[in-house]
Amino acid sequence: MSLPLLQQPERLKVRLKEVPSEPGCYLLRDASDRILYIGKAKVLRNRVRSYFQSGSGHGHSPRISLMVRQVCEIEFIVTDSEAEALALESNLIKQNQPHFNVLLKDDKKYPYLCITWSEAYPRIFITRRRRFRSPLDRFYGPYVDVGLLRRTLTLVKRVFPLRQRPQPLYRERTCLNYDIGRCPGVCQEKISSEAYHLTLRQVAMVFQGRNEELLELLNEQMGKYAERLDFESAARVRDQLQGIDTLTADQKMSLGDSSVSRDVVALAADERVAAVQLFQMRAGKLVGRLGFTADAVGADGHPLEPGRILQRVVEEHYSQVEPVEIPPELLLQHALPQQPLIEEWLAERRGRKVKLAVPQRQQKADLIELLERNASYELQRAQRGAEQQLLATEDLAQLLELPTPPRRVEGYDISHIQGSDAVASQVVFIDGLPAKQHYRKYKIQSSSIRSGHSDDFMAMAEIMRRRFRRWAQAKAEGADLGELRRAAITTLHTGGLNDWPDVVMIDGGKGQLSAVMEALRELNLHEELVVCSLAKQREEVFMPGAKQPLESEPDQLGVQLLRRLRDEAHRFAVSFHRQQRGERMKRSRLSDIAGLGPKRVKELLAHFRSIDAIQLASPEQIAAAPGVGPALARQVWDYFHPSDEPAGEELAS
Repeated sequence: MSLPLLQQPERLKVRLKEVPSEPGCYLLRDASDRILYIGKAKVLRNRVRSYFQSGSGHGHSPRISLMVRQVCEIEFIVTDSEAEALALESNLIKQNQPHFNVLLKDDKKYPYLCITWSEAYPRIFITRRRRFRSPLDRFYGPYVDVGLLRRTLTLVKRVFPLRQRPQPLYRERTCLNYDIGRCPGVCQEKISSEAYHLTLRQVAMVFQGRNEELLELLNEQMGKYAERLDFESAARVRDQLQGIDTLTADQKMSLGDSSVSRDVVALAADERVAAVQLFQMRAGKLVGRLGFTADAVGADGHPLEPGRILQRVVEEHYSQVEPVEIPPELLLQHALPQQPLIEEWLAERRGRKVKLAVPQRQQKADLIELLERNASYELQRAQRGAEQQLLATEDLAQLLELPTPPRRVEGYDISHIQGSDAVASQVVFIDGLPAKQHYRKYKIQSSSIRSGHSDDFMAMAEIMRRRFRRWAQAKAEGADLGELRRAAITTLHTGGLNDWPDVVMIDGGKGQLSAVMEALRELNLHEELVVCSLAKQREEVFMPGAKQPLESEPDQLGVQLLRRLRDEAHRFAVSFHRQQRGERMKRSRLSDIAGLGPKRVKELLAHFRSIDAIQLASPEQIAAAPGVGPALARQVWDYFHPSDEPAGEELAS
């Protein structure tokens, strides 16, 4: 594995000299050859050098510093012009989806609608995370009004025959949704993949704001059915037309020039973050309102001009949409630094002219002002949330007598029923907010903890040993833990030894806390970690070695933060425990069947997906499962039908 370029000054110097002073795109890769970032530049050498000028990443934002410290290789593609570089960058980003190209941090705040075009029978669902498993899958949004999005999707599923369930209800037959015309019978392939894709393309037009085009298409289709005297199909299309009319009936605003389609973009920003609003106006009506949150600080740590923020939003948003979704006109709050270049790029993608304008008067200027007000409200909401979390971490620092507010706080809890299916959870809050990508769950391995015998103290000690054994090993080998913590790029990065928590919170009282500290003494980390516990009854906070709880109030911000952490750890542990218990109960029920061992139980559940499906299956169907012969299939069938005669043909022994 190659070292980062920052750790190889001579190699970095050589690589930077190799970058030409021409327009093009650059690709930054890590030690695993994954693309970290793709960018464009008018002068490649100057742009790439700017990342490494200070050597330590000084002056960069935390996001860019994290990226630069992982760069092990620099690649570049030279183009003839900056316009070509822009188009190439868009294609490369869309194809590779590099982690550090996600400038618009909207994944958790605003939802998307996803259509999995890569599948033979695409699924359609709402999600808050864009995870591109295939370049063919499409995400529409992000939508500000999640309630309206859910209502729209519900109505769409009533208007168009779509798959209604993520998994089939029955293995060999369709369900009620097929009988009433809600589903075309995807589970039994009653409809071809091509025909289903055609239906989904019509549905996608709704979320692309192309309702007028869809209405024209359906009207033409209804006329053809009527000409062929296929009145049943014509009536079905008529119902779809009425449903689409319902979708577009409740419009909040419209413009006089109803023949024009346009997008309107504006922002409101403070010194750290920018809230961006994008209104989609189609045929003079507002059909969609998208929201983004972007950095207001550049890679060099200096504030970005509003026009530059808007340009990056325009670049990233329109690189993800289909060409048909690009409107002929964009109204902007501020002029873009490279406005002619962006116009040329959008026109090339759309295949027709695209106009970018900054309106100064009359109705269009009023629309920009309306967007700016909406963006201001979004910014205020973000600021209030950030301020509240900052006050909570500062209060926790005062409560625990920490020198600085803690960034990474971890919470732990145990869940079981009288010792059975014992599990533990680790949840992580960063800057006062849940960071679910760092959550961990553990199965308790101690043989002393079993059904009928529980020991929360022992379980919590086991989890502490497993969680921090890598750090203990590093310390035993002579590593300076303080230096390791300072060298850690960011608490958001989990690669290597840089997931050290500023505070560890245990759900429980002095007993659980004593067990945890004993385990940490075994690891020789008891003086390194800040550990506390939160008792449930009086919401009291205990520190190691103290007989009395800390002086605190249950409603003070720092304690409220610990309570949210405790409740989240409890929720996560209980959900994992229920999952484990459910799996065990499934296995134990099948294990009662003579001749059916753990391996066959696993294969049967994988084949039928549920015990109910096994119970409904015939002996022939059970025998078709991997590893199950006719004799064993008969035993399984007899177990579920003790007083019935075998269904179907007699199985050969």
